[in-house]
Amino acid sequence: MQSEIRRQSGREKDEAAVKLLEKLQDQLHSSDASVRRRAAFNLSWMQEDGLEILKGALYGNFHATTKNAAAYGLRKMRGRMKKVALEVLNQGLKRRDKSTREICRNALKLLGQKMPEGSEQRERSSRKSRIKEISRKTRPRRIIDTRRTR
Repeated sequence: MQSEIRRQSGREKDEAAVKLLEKLQDQLHSSDASVRRRAAFNLSWMQEDGLEILKGALYGNFHATTKNAAAYGLRKMRGRMKKVALEVLNQGLKRRDKSTREICRNALKLLGQKMPEGSEQRERSSRKSRIKEISRKTRPRRIIDTRRTR
C-alpha cells in the first residue's frame, strides 16, 4: 500500500502561505523570547512578505521585545533583500519613537555599519549633562568629633 502524494494547486499554496504568515506574525508578538526570535528568523526567509511583516513590527506601536525580534529578523535577511532590510533599519534611525531608534542603531552596530552623521548629533544634543565627581581636595573635610558623649 503506497500512499499517494497529492500536489497542491496554486490557490491552496497561497492559502497555506497566508496561514503560515499569520502564524509567524502572531508568534512575533509572543511573550516567549525564543518563539519571537524563531518567528523573526523564519520571516527573514520569506522575502517580500516577511520584510513587510518585520517592518510593520519594527515601526508599529509594539513592545520593545517585539521590535528587537523584528530587528533580528531584518539583520538575518539574505540575498537580494539584505540591502532593503539595511535601508529599513537606516530609516528607523529617523523615526520619532526612541525605542525604535535605539533598536535600529544597535542592529546596525551589530552588522558593522557606520552610523549616519545626523543621528549621533541629535543624540548628543538631547543628552543631559552628567554629574561630575568633586575631588577630595576641593571639598571641605568633615570634622569628626572623637569625644564620646552620653
